[in-house]
Formats: sequence, structure tokens, C-alpha cells
Amino acid sequence: MRWIGIDPGLRTTGFGVIDVDGQKLTYVASGTIESGDPAKGLPERLGALYAGVKEVLETYRPESAAIEEVFLNVNPRSTLMLGQARGAVIAALVSEKLPVAEYSALRVKQAIVGTGRAAKPQVQEMVKRLLRLSRAPGPDASDALGVAICAAHHAQIPQAITAALAPKKRSK
Repeated sequence: MRWIGIDPGLRTTGFGVIDVDGQKLTYVASGTIESGDPAKGLPERLGALYAGVKEVLETYRPESAAIEEVFLNVNPRSTLMLGQARGAVIAALVSEKLPVAEYSALRVKQAIVGTGRAAKPQVQEMVKRLLRLSRAPGPDASDALGVAICAAHHAQIPQAITAALAPKKRSK
């Protein structure tokens, strides 16, 4: 199963692509999508994010997607702008008919580091270790890879429960 994780942002949106085979996680790609010059209008910047996500999807062909939820910022305008960027990214994901899971930053950090109060460098280091990378990706790409890893782990929970509850076959 190939997952794409997205860490949305109006200026910079991080993406991370991983392959999952049982418990094995394999790094495929990661990076950032820039929305362009902040002096440009909001519609143009949102369009650049949409187009950038579509390009990543065409290149790596994920089967499922996960995105970080918007957190409430002190500045309502910043929260609104982030929500619009997130909406452009979700629109690109669903236009490719991908199922989209959503996770809070707290849940992602708990899944990756073990605590919801982890700092970005801790997330970067754990992503590096979990994916057996020689160096940690940048903060936006690491956060996106963390979202993908969190989603992959959560997707396995129903399967594990079903397997645990399935009647055992008796040998003769």
C-alpha cells in the first residue's frame, strides 16, 4: 500500500510518500510544494498548491492519503488562510479519488515520537529512524512523512482486531 502524507501550509506544503508492507515502512519520496510569491493573490497561490499536489500524485501514484488537521492559531486570519490551503490540497487528493484520512498534529506526534508535545527536531529524528534514512528530511517533509506513517499504522488497527477476533482453525 502506498501512502501520501501532507502537512498543509499556505507558503509551503510538505509531502511524504511511503510504501507499507505489513509492518515494513519504505521511504519513496518527500519534499515541499511552494505556493509562490506571497505578493500574488490568494487564488493564484491556492491554485499553485493544487497543481503541485496533482503533480506529486501523478508522479508517485499513492493509493491512500492522509493530511494534518488545522490547529487553531492565535491569529484568526492565519487559521483561515491555512484552512484554505488545506482545502486546496484536499480538493487535489479527492479529485484523484483517493481516500483521505485526517489526523491532528498531537496524534501524529504521539504515533511517531510517543508524546504529543514533541518538538519538530524530535519528529525529524524519529522519521529518519523509522524509515532508515541517512539524514532527516526538512521539517515540512518530515511532518508529512509522519502523517503518512501515522495513517499507515492506524489503517492496520482494524485488520489486527479482525485477525485477533477471527475463530481459530483447529487441526485434525
